[in-house]
Amino acid sequence: MWSTRFAGLTALLAATAPSSAAAQLPTVPAELAGVRAQLDKYRDPIVAVHDGYLSSVACIEYPEGASEGSMRYAPGGMGVHFLNFGFVGPTLDPSKPQVLIYEPVGDSLRLVAAEWFMPAEVAGSSRPKVFGKELEGPMEGHQPLMPVGFHHYDLHVWLWKNNPEGVFSPTNPAVRCPARGYSFSEVAPKMVHQHR
Repeated sequence: MWSTRFAGLTALLAATAPSSAAAQLPTVPAELAGVRAQLDKYRDPIVAVHDGYLSSVACIEYPEGASEGSMRYAPGGMGVHFLNFGFVGPTLDPSKPQVLIYEPVGDSLRLVAAEWFMPAEVAGSSRPKVFGKELEGPMEGHQPLMPVGFHHYDLHVWLWKNNPEGVFSPTNPAVRCPARGYSFSEVAPKMVHQHR
């Protein structure tokens, strides 16, 4: 009798536990693993909204890939961006990314990356850095969600989803946007060589 109950409980737990493929996080340096642990609460997008992140609604992808200047966008997606305007300023805090990025999976959103972002006007003459890495840019705003004249720097960091292009790649070939709804295929924003 006990062995039957134990077998039933084991089967139930196995069916409801996340698969190892879904639960496996990318291997990242210790500094990034610490940041990921601090940001894990945002796996729930409602917690992100509660803490001031607002959704752009749109899922962004580059199905053909693109490149502009030194930036290379591998064919793939970025996902849905949630921006916290309260964190936009002249300094970057590794524990407070300006953007959280979610991948639509069925009827839910799965946290896949964080992005550190700074408007070029705020950065001034120095290129911003976080994790010892310079942000990409300055670049024009990403159409159609940003005005072209919104010059900025950004750095995507794939903390929750493996990215064959690397942890700091702007796009991830493994991210897909839904065929319907608020999905946008983008072209690479132009790099800005002289920001005014």
